[in-house]
Amino acid sequence: MKSTKLILTEKKPEQFSGDVLVYCVEQLKKKVLKCNNAIVNSWLEKSGTLEEFSAKEGELLLFYPKVDKESGSFSVKRLLVVGLGKIEGKEAHDELRERCRLTGGHIAQQAGKVKAKKIMICLPEIMGMPAKEVAECISEGVLLGDYRFLKYKKNDPEEVSYQGLEEIRLCVMSSTDALLKGMRAGQVAALAAREAMDMANEPGNCWTPSHFAAHGRMLAKKYSLKCTVLDKDDMKRLGMGGILAVNQGSTEPPKMVVLEYRPIHTSQTVLLVGKGLTFDSGGVSLKPALGMEDMKYDMCGGAAVMALMQAVGEERPDLGVVAIVPATDNMAGGSALKPGDIITHYNGVTSEIVNTDAEGRLILADALAYGLEKYKPDCVIDLATLTGAVIVALGHHRSGLLGNNDELAGRLLAAGERSGEPLWRLPLGKEYTKLIESKVADIKNSGGKTAGTITAAAYLEKFVGDTPWVHLDIAGTAWEFTEKSYVPKGPSGIGVRTLLELVRKWKKFEESKEALAK
Repeated sequence: MKSTKLILTEKKPEQFSGDVLVYCVEQLKKKVLKCNNAIVNSWLEKSGTLEEFSAKEGELLLFYPKVDKESGSFSVKRLLVVGLGKIEGKEAHDELRERCRLTGGHIAQQAGKVKAKKIMICLPEIMGMPAKEVAECISEGVLLGDYRFLKYKKNDPEEVSYQGLEEIRLCVMSSTDALLKGMRAGQVAALAAREAMDMANEPGNCWTPSHFAAHGRMLAKKYSLKCTVLDKDDMKRLGMGGILAVNQGSTEPPKMVVLEYRPIHTSQTVLLVGKGLTFDSGGVSLKPALGMEDMKYDMCGGAAVMALMQAVGEERPDLGVVAIVPATDNMAGGSALKPGDIITHYNGVTSEIVNTDAEGRLILADALAYGLEKYKPDCVIDLATLTGAVIVALGHHRSGLLGNNDELAGRLLAAGERSGEPLWRLPLGKEYTKLIESKVADIKNSGGKTAGTITAAAYLEKFVGDTPWVHLDIAGTAWEFTEKSYVPKGPSGIGVRTLLELVRKWKKFEESKEALAK
């Protein structure tokens, strides 16, 4: 995708001669609207009288100033007014952040409809929200809403080619370091999420384990990270029976990609593990043909943690971050894993294979055990499109969260709300672990239809020991996520912004914990 310039400017909006000038309008009360431009206000009064525009959330009104004789003071081709709805000061802070992102998404959608390349957004003042965060969330929403994947699509010779926005200007009364930091934070988050979407949109024949490895090496070179790639021989030597078993039916060799960011003075390290199943046929336990094309998205967890490392490389936080992506596809070749087979994981745990379509936990188990032993992190978080059961439980609106540590779970729940990627915690316990007991091995890889999301997490729990751990099941949100103006159809990039929010707030959480301990 084309890169988009994001600029903070004090230039008067009336002087902007680009494609679209945007004003965000608050609804004070019925037919009374708030806009910081007198001419626009006069138009809005007329529109309100005609009941064409009332500034409800996401409502749009498009003017063409050069056609209107009363609007000679504007140089822009089009003027867009976007409704913010009512803001009464009682709204939760995270709700206001989400409203700004949604506003940015509406702006991007309208810009796409008129094929705008250069736009200016007059940054609104929102009660109860610092201008820095307004700049952050609107920037994030516009850049996410402008996402499109056109790599394999030819241009229609009868239509004007449109690649998206080339330039976005945020117009402010006075430019400050805080505003610049806010805008930059929104940009970093959005571009990382878009990177994850790009990876997920690639077809299975064009995004293989080798592509994960190449992308990891590229990120390491660009951001001074350390990249290690374990190949099939390494996995055999280390005894990674889970990922090797899933890979048995494939002609594509597996890879385990490790990216490390280790600042010199850091005292803590977070380990992230993302499922990198580049295509999931179900193996011998073959999936139904209908919808199987979506199984190229089974690597969205891996895409999320790798895209997060892009953001970490940009921002260089005071926190060590290690990301591991176990990558393979799951095919039904002649040597494929069979129901009834028994495998041995990296940590020596044996597993009876009940269903070859419950493969994600097998590759994650090896990665978790290996990562914890080698890097000894303070905590570990894994992301995976792991179970269809989580969609039954939560639909496409929230990702499932399970874990062994209340504090870490709480931090992630807060990060999810703040980033507009809500999570819901599900239980774990002995009664669920009992469901994956095997008569012929230490455990089995499926507990049956009941509590499928929980028993999958119970499987992973066997590989984390006492380390604080949280598992995010993103099968319902990695694609077909709740419809939002800034979330495109197809892969959503879910998890990237939540993890980034966690990393950004890590130091603040630690300081609060230390203060309470005194």
